Amino acid sequence: MKAIPVPSIAGAYLFQPTPHRDDRGFFSRTFDADVARSVGIEPETFVQDSVSRSYRGVLRGMHLRSGDGEAKLVRCSFGEVFDVVVDLRPESPTFRNREFFRLSGDTQESVYIPAGCAHGFQALSDIADVSYRIDRVHNPDEDVAIAYNDPELAIPWPLPAALVSERDSAAGSLAEALKPLG
Repeated sequence: MKAIPVPSIAGAYLFQPTPHRDDRGFFSRTFDADVARSVGIEPETFVQDSVSRSYRGVLRGMHLRSGDGEAKLVRCSFGEVFDVVVDLRPESPTFRNREFFRLSGDTQESVYIPAGCAHGFQALSDIADVSYRIDRVHNPDEDVAIAYNDPELAIPWPLPAALVSERDSAAGSLAEALKPLG
């Protein structure tokens, strides 16, 4: 497994495993504590694992946490998603940068998203399961949502939004989300 820095988002990493493939399918290590430590991520800080299932065209995001934020390790364990990270840390050298990934169950790549970055994705396959390893217990009072179609973000979603939650449909602009951040 390799940890590859994401230059456009300070502190973000793409973890690339080496699946072992044969006629039965594949076997892949999806997390390695030593590899995480080698890039300054302490595995012991992760306190919660979650999974979401989405159907083709479903759009989730853009989400982040207020307060101390929330770092997460995200992986599409089944299917394929278009994954988006936006750096919203005012003190970051990559503030307001965004990066796009195609994560899939075939590659089992993971993206480490530092606290203070917004995250969202769109399911590209009929079914897509996304796994999250999170460094803080979820507190709904700290939820922040930014409109997935905010013109300032200009995210090139590959498909029309087939289904968006009520929360995401009502999300405010990037400018509104940035006000309390300084």
